[in-house]
Amino acid sequence: MATISDIGVAAAINILTAFAFFIVFAILRIQPVNDRVYFPKWYIKGLRSSPLGTGAFVGKFVNLDFRSYVRFLNWMPAALQMPEPELIDHAGLDSAVYLRIYLTGLKIFVPIAFLAFTISVPVNWTNNTLEHSNLTYSDLDKLSISNIPTGSCRFWTHMVMAYAFTFWTCYVLKTEYETVAKMRLHFLASEKRRPDQFTVLVRNVPPDPDESVSELVEHFFLVNHPSDYLTHQVVYNANELSNLVNEKKKMKNWLDYYQIKYSRNQSRKPSLKTGFLGLWGNRVDVIDHYTSEIERLSREISLERDKIVNNPKSIMPAAFVSFKTRWGAAVCAQTQQSRNPTIWLTGWAPEPRDVYWDNLAIPFVSLTLRRLVIAVAFFFLTFFFMIPIAFVQSLANIEGIEKALPFLKPIIEMKVIKSFIQGFLPGIALKIFLIFLPSILMLMSKFEGFISLSGLERRSAARYYIFQFINVFLGSIITGTAFQQLDNFIHQSATQIPKTVGVSIPMKATFFITYIMVDGWAGVAGEILRLKPLIIYHLKIFFLVKTEKDKKEAMDPGTLGFNTGEPQIQLYFLLGLVYAVVSPILLPFIIVFFALAFVVYRHQIINVYNQEYESAAAFWPDVHGRIIVAVIVSQLLLMGLLSTKEAAQSTPLLITLPILTIWFHLFCKGRYEPAFVRYPLQEAMMKDTLERAREPNLNLKSFLQNAYSHPVFKGEDDSDSDEAPEEFEKEPHLVPTKRQSRRNTPLPSKHSGSVPSSQHEARDYPLL
Repeated sequence: MATISDIGVAAAINILTAFAFFIVFAILRIQPVNDRVYFPKWYIKGLRSSPLGTGAFVGKFVNLDFRSYVRFLNWMPAALQMPEPELIDHAGLDSAVYLRIYLTGLKIFVPIAFLAFTISVPVNWTNNTLEHSNLTYSDLDKLSISNIPTGSCRFWTHMVMAYAFTFWTCYVLKTEYETVAKMRLHFLASEKRRPDQFTVLVRNVPPDPDESVSELVEHFFLVNHPSDYLTHQVVYNANELSNLVNEKKKMKNWLDYYQIKYSRNQSRKPSLKTGFLGLWGNRVDVIDHYTSEIERLSREISLERDKIVNNPKSIMPAAFVSFKTRWGAAVCAQTQQSRNPTIWLTGWAPEPRDVYWDNLAIPFVSLTLRRLVIAVAFFFLTFFFMIPIAFVQSLANIEGIEKALPFLKPIIEMKVIKSFIQGFLPGIALKIFLIFLPSILMLMSKFEGFISLSGLERRSAARYYIFQFINVFLGSIITGTAFQQLDNFIHQSATQIPKTVGVSIPMKATFFITYIMVDGWAGVAGEILRLKPLIIYHLKIFFLVKTEKDKKEAMDPGTLGFNTGEPQIQLYFLLGLVYAVVSPILLPFIIVFFALAFVVYRHQIINVYNQEYESAAAFWPDVHGRIIVAVIVSQLLLMGLLSTKEAAQSTPLLITLPILTIWFHLFCKGRYEPAFVRYPLQEAMMKDTLERAREPNLNLKSFLQNAYSHPVFKGEDDSDSDEAPEEFEKEPHLVPTKRQSRRNTPLPSKHSGSVPSSQHEARDYPLL
């Protein structure tokens, strides 16, 4: 049984932990030796230089300006000073809109908390139901709906609050959806020229016995998009070549390191053993060894590249097709290309940075099977994880531990130990269990075959949210209730069990309070400290960094981590909305989390994280949808809870809330979601018209020619041997074809559906 004092001790522990993290961060961030760890984004942009190169020897590593230590919290106002338009220009729209999720949480929960503590809490507190029951409870539970007697007319207050909270949440969601949609359209309209604005990805190109994939794609689009088609790049299965190129880069890095080492001390030429980890084998000259290895890999790369280019089996039935205008690309990406809807599938191409090249080599026909396999695997992963969750929840039950391990009773009954076990241990244990989950879910998404990094992260985020909803939320409530009220379950009639569960659900608020403090407060403070990247960076600098390239890679800050961060935020939305009516005491803890996380992640986005891609906030419909799910879950749980409290008159009134919420979601989906999945032709035409007026001589073909070439074809040493891009042609094209059917029949080809020429012998078809 967790008391107010236990929660107070847990809060004190987490507040002190968070404050200690902030103090340590404030000291570490101003040390010159850590500058690349805490401000890597500015180094990547070339706007910051290392302080290690100036000043006295000690001053290169330690900050000797003692006045800067006094201003240890000045990073907080600094993080809030950058205006949102400047933040978008600095970090991208994805990062700016990600921060709006935290703001949305504050906009929803601050008014809800004020209303709940003004009305709901006094109504709950002024009862003595729990005092006259045989349930295990704490003083905090007196603030919850559990303290209201069965059949009381006071439940009308909670029904009114449910309506008020739902309407306010929907109002905020609509406002934010509309704002983000406008931000996205404005961003796309004002953004500089990008290859993905002109390019679509074509998949499931039908096989043709007479033409290669490249010839077939060119012919199809010259016939069906004659005035807009510009160029294309077929998709190669270059995974093996990519592995060879990466291996060669590593060898080059080692060669550079030993050459630098030898140039500094020419009296001793470096050598190594060729066996495993250099522990055995023949000793050889290391520079000669790596030089010969690089030459060997260069030959293998050349052979592999020739094999890819010349072997038709290495070309996938897919291509990136670029158009002369954004309007032409929008028409192609958003329309059906053939009477057979399973071939010539077109959709917007990800931006080149966003392409996950390994999955482009996966045959399209295998994607359905892959997704079925992963769906089954995810089902078992999710539901079998209930076993460790149940164990974690048992840790919060002091009585259960004492019965199982009676010799620990004197230690456990100590106030500090007891408070630690009930207020800190369950949350941190659950957090440890969840550490490896994101990596597993990301591997699952990669196996499914998503072709963009943003797609991988969004699918992984969706699964992470489902997992947390079932295991962390529902699992904690169900297993925690079973452990906590086990004695009552055994010694009462079966008809009383639903009532006991109904009363106990709001009483799990104490566990979620500790979880929010551990994961939300201390976790966010730990995020800004960046202890793990700090240690890894210095270990790399001392032991692994061999060249300047290694130094830059050691400084790599990584990305924001949408696949883990956004589902974690959604868990707090779920907890806040579910417990807003049931047990409002949870709300202040959630508000502190959203406020603290907003400041911390704003600082990290400005100074640390460097996004790999820009999706123009394409993830916002997912955010909106998951908050709607949280609203509906809160309504259903409230209906179930009131039914156990014999408040039957509430059911007809509350049943309308999920219906209204679903209607609201469908309205938002129809009104705002198209801005996130389609590109309006009007916007595309405006952008094209302005670009033609400003740059009438723009050579767009040279800009797009190799934009979507596989990265292994773009290296200096391993580049593709394609010829220079041709000049932009304005004359009508001729469509070459090698098909025998073109010579022998005037009927349309069954493969392309294009209109043939009336001249049977002609092999070139003019497009007018």
